[in-house]
Amino acid sequence: MALLQLFITASIPVLKVLLITALGSYLALERVNILGEETRKNMNTVVFYVFSPALIGTNLAQTITYDSMIKLWFMPVNILITFIVGSVLGWILIQLARPPPHLRGLILGCCAAGNLGNLLLIIIPAVCKEKGSPFGAPDVCHTYGMAYASLSLAIGAIYLWSYVYNVVRISSKRSTQDSPQSLEEPSESNQIEPPSKSKNCIVRMCQMLNLKTIFAPSTTGAIVGFTIGVIPQIRKLMIGDDAPLRVIQDTTYLLGDGAIPALTLIIGGNLLKGLRGSGIQKSIVVGIIFVRYMFLPLTGILIIKGALKFGLVHSDPLYLFVLLIQYTLPPAMNIGTITQLFGAGENECSVIMLWTYVFASVSLTLWSAFFMWFVARQV
Repeated sequence: MALLQLFITASIPVLKVLLITALGSYLALERVNILGEETRKNMNTVVFYVFSPALIGTNLAQTITYDSMIKLWFMPVNILITFIVGSVLGWILIQLARPPPHLRGLILGCCAAGNLGNLLLIIIPAVCKEKGSPFGAPDVCHTYGMAYASLSLAIGAIYLWSYVYNVVRISSKRSTQDSPQSLEEPSESNQIEPPSKSKNCIVRMCQMLNLKTIFAPSTTGAIVGFTIGVIPQIRKLMIGDDAPLRVIQDTTYLLGDGAIPALTLIIGGNLLKGLRGSGIQKSIVVGIIFVRYMFLPLTGILIIKGALKFGLVHSDPLYLFVLLIQYTLPPAMNIGTITQLFGAGENECSVIMLWTYVFASVSLTLWSAFFMWFVARQV
């Protein structure tokens, strides 16, 4: 009965996501045409520049303090491990499947970057409210859970836009350079004098890294949220019922509330593309599903057990649950935004998202139930 209750508790948050996703798919149908492609792109722009930064900034400002940052130091490391392990597994998948050059960055990104923010912000509060949750009082669970989910969202956004963005960008550029037209273009490097070579290499390296993307709106929102939360003087001005500038925080919080439903609706609309197909190799889709729902969760169990053994993390069941669940999330939906920016693999990305999110409804529920049982035994 305990395992059945855990399974039911884990399934409720996933069902909520599926219901909103289904609504987005319905609104995007041609006969309905409320959430058409152009509408989704415009809505995605608003989410990217307004809703997501507001969501990240307000949640971090409210829940993250200097003391909590000290306690949660392992979470950024854990997320980095998910990116590293996912990238290695993605590289192996590329060697086996031999996809076209313009899809290699997409495959690496889907294997490396999970939906570390939006899903957790839905899953954690829902789990805390459910009966049979092993995480204690619902209000305490919600407060700490939002802190963990907000930090996960912020760190995930930084890694996504500083790593996956550039991987997809470089991959799309290489595919263009490999085309016959690009091979016929004269190379400007032959015109560069020897003394200028080192300077040219530095410029080209900076262009490849595209450091400006590190300060994408979501990253900027995270920096602002950290600053407000960690510095007591600023926190007292903006956070709390008696704060003089609380209206700024309240307004930003109101904007951030629109991020999750808007993004989930966009997910549903974008998944319709996947139903039409794109000619992508089935082995690639299957490989990504195995990476995200089999190999990464198993790796996560080993990592967290090792961290517990060596005292790197405190034995808070909810904290351990969040660390584990970060290994079994579907690919980040912002990868679709990135492919749209560069026009490389948009249709293929839709197919990958469709099938990974379909399987996530089962995988995420099963792993969540197992992780609840697992962390209850560790404390």
